[in-house]
Amino acid sequence: MKKMTSAALRAAFLDFFRQRGHAIEPSSSLVPGNDPTLLFTNAGMVQFKDVFLGREHKPFTTAATSQRCVRAGGKHNDLENVGYTARHHTFFEMLGNFSFGDYFKKEAIEYAWEFLTKAMEIPAEKLWVTVYAEDKEAEAIWLKEIGVDPNRFSRIATKDNFWSMGDVGPCGPCTEIFYDHGEHIFGGPPGSPDEDGDRYIEIWNLVFMQYDRSADGTMTPLPKPSVDTGMGLERISAILQGVHSNYEIDLFQKLLTAAAALALTDDLTNSSLRVIADHIRSCAFLITDGVMPSNEGRGYVLRRIIRRAIRHGYRLGILDIFFYKLVAPLVEEMGAAYPELAAAQEQVERILKKEEERFAETLGQGMKILEACVAKLEGTVIPGETVFQLYDTYGFPVDLTADFAREHNLSVDYDGFEQDMAAQRDRARSASSFGADYDQDIKLDSQTEFTGYGNLDDEVHIIALFQHGQPVESLEAGDEGVVVLDKTPFYAESGGQIGDCGELKTDAGVFAVADTQKQGGTLFLHKGKVVSGELKVGDLCHAKVSAEERKATELNHSATHLLHAALRQTLGDHVAQKGSLVNPERLRFDFSHFEPVTPEQISVLEKGVNEQIRLNQPVSAEVMAKDDAVKAGAMALFGEKYGDEVRVLKIGAFSTELCGGTHVERAGDIGCFKIISETGVAAGVRRIEAVTGAGCMAWLGEREQVLNTIAGLLKSAPDKAAEKVEQLLAKSRDLEKQLERLNAKLASSQGDDLAGLAVEVAGTKVLAVKLEGIEAKALRDLADQLKNKLGSAVVVLAVVEGDKVSLVAGVSKDRMGQVKAGDLVNFVAQQVGGKGGGRPDMAMAGGNDPSGLDLALAGVLGWVQEKGK
Repeated sequence: MKKMTSAALRAAFLDFFRQRGHAIEPSSSLVPGNDPTLLFTNAGMVQFKDVFLGREHKPFTTAATSQRCVRAGGKHNDLENVGYTARHHTFFEMLGNFSFGDYFKKEAIEYAWEFLTKAMEIPAEKLWVTVYAEDKEAEAIWLKEIGVDPNRFSRIATKDNFWSMGDVGPCGPCTEIFYDHGEHIFGGPPGSPDEDGDRYIEIWNLVFMQYDRSADGTMTPLPKPSVDTGMGLERISAILQGVHSNYEIDLFQKLLTAAAALALTDDLTNSSLRVIADHIRSCAFLITDGVMPSNEGRGYVLRRIIRRAIRHGYRLGILDIFFYKLVAPLVEEMGAAYPELAAAQEQVERILKKEEERFAETLGQGMKILEACVAKLEGTVIPGETVFQLYDTYGFPVDLTADFAREHNLSVDYDGFEQDMAAQRDRARSASSFGADYDQDIKLDSQTEFTGYGNLDDEVHIIALFQHGQPVESLEAGDEGVVVLDKTPFYAESGGQIGDCGELKTDAGVFAVADTQKQGGTLFLHKGKVVSGELKVGDLCHAKVSAEERKATELNHSATHLLHAALRQTLGDHVAQKGSLVNPERLRFDFSHFEPVTPEQISVLEKGVNEQIRLNQPVSAEVMAKDDAVKAGAMALFGEKYGDEVRVLKIGAFSTELCGGTHVERAGDIGCFKIISETGVAAGVRRIEAVTGAGCMAWLGEREQVLNTIAGLLKSAPDKAAEKVEQLLAKSRDLEKQLERLNAKLASSQGDDLAGLAVEVAGTKVLAVKLEGIEAKALRDLADQLKNKLGSAVVVLAVVEGDKVSLVAGVSKDRMGQVKAGDLVNFVAQQVGGKGGGRPDMAMAGGNDPSGLDLALAGVLGWVQEKGK
């Protein structure tokens, strides 16, 4: 068996497949560029996923890679086991060879066996092979062509040896190669009861993409079956270097030695040292690939890994900032294979150092609380209240508390923690309307020059930085804050136009601008978050506005000017702007008007604005004295404050207004204009919402689709749909009238029968009955009929529909002195969960408890008798 370094092994693997016609592709980023479902690249095939699916074509049909991978979040998460087992890592390298419809099982198996037994000179008797139990083809290749010892061969029937990309899509059987570390280590061969032992270790998995599985489980052979293999560099290195644990190979020894020197220890087998050595690899490569520590997504996972490493350093007694010092030995070991790591060394060190400095105080406080808790703990469970206090008050991550508990043979009360978290969220929701706006406190004796009328980017200087309203000298990755520039192309919110978003980029960092606000009329505040690196006061900065967002906003802003002019032409000179909001999606325009705008007027407005768009008049802006602008007919915008000099915006001869916003160059740039709603927002104030450009086309397309759907349901052409609906409505109205007549006829016929059920009480005929088959709206007419038939009468009728009770009470005129219909109907309604009212001779009520109806109706006779005394 050959002895070689990991670097030599990596090179030997790639060279082996290069000689066999494979394209040698570089490792892709740890941030998948073609799979939003993955948190990180976790296998060699990720960069080729679209090739396997036929969505992407490469100039080669076979390839080999050494792919950097991370498994520390989501479905593939080895974080909790790292440092406590011999082969779990957050970061590892996967050696793989791939065939995209070229060779298949025979060649893949031959390549793997040749590389291991000949190129690496691993004795065949030290290897064990498995196949999927139903894969007779692979079994025959191994046993008959390769000549593997049948006594070192297993057929596996479980899903462990059948791979799939998902519930549907490419899938197929696997064959795996294991290494036997010897009888002195516990464990049995794969497929045996003791297979979970550490003696037989999987080193290479060959996946044969053979079928396309459909939703019903049917597997159809792929026209171009493919091969995806993966062999862990660390595992095969351990074999060739004669060690059992991955942490004993050369890739880790320099890191462990460097970490041990910082911890002043000689024990390189310490689990905390192993955690640190593993975590510096994943952290450094994640930062190299653009992931920054943060509180969400990939950045949150990175922060967890960093803090876990720092916590283990604290456990070793390392109290100084130390983690970043391990970047240099890592670059020394892996920089040649990954030059991008070497190029990013300084940035990686700076980010790790800042993150550790930020976490140092939190760690010290958290550890003291944990240690004090354990000292007085009764039992073996750390209370959820303590875990929550550490998290909420000190920012101590829950997983670090769990790590600590594991090391002390304790457990964590996660249920109690979640209860406290839920209570905190409730409190936060209750107080959310009283959040502080720290930016109101920003005070700066300076002003910003706006350069964004003609430019969307500019070279500028950072003159101030703020965090929580307080001035700071720098902002780091993950920090939210405010950047103030000496000049800016970013438009600050005013005149109804929202503030620009975009990016500020220095040599050391990138700041994502989410919004731009104006303070004091001249100071522009760029609000956002540092997504990478660091920003410092005085930095030269490239400011770049999001062109797509700005352009879409400009279409809507210019359209508000045309709309304002069209409103005054259509509705009258009394129309004045009362507010507006202009963003990339739509425009909103509030104006003074005394009544709703009619559909006919809406049509006139749309035609007027779109006519101006088609005329394509130039849009011009001129700065002049305010008085001169007003004399020239410029309209001032609602809510705006103007200085002695103002900016006059003209769209041809149609619109002239004072406006400091940004606009299109010509009216035709707007494309099209469509009003989508007209509503009232206050007394004498109406609101129009409209869309332009691509938004307008999308809106119209959606409505056309709705119309086509309706036409399809009506079995009519779209242009005849309205006529067909009118016909159906007319028919429906006729049917409703017929139904009413039938119900009235039915009620009348029942009235003759019902009259015979009346009971005479002191000269008054009383009828209280529950009816079936009668609509509630027919009760009133029926009550009138019964009163006429009975003469001196009191009538109560009821109908039950589901849980709803409908009641009507009628009293003849000669009995209204003693009995009021409203009182009577309420007497019944209260017993069925309702109430009602009406005239003394006729009243109606409703209820929602039919269970009391029979008893209530039975009590009417006594109620009337009592009133008649």
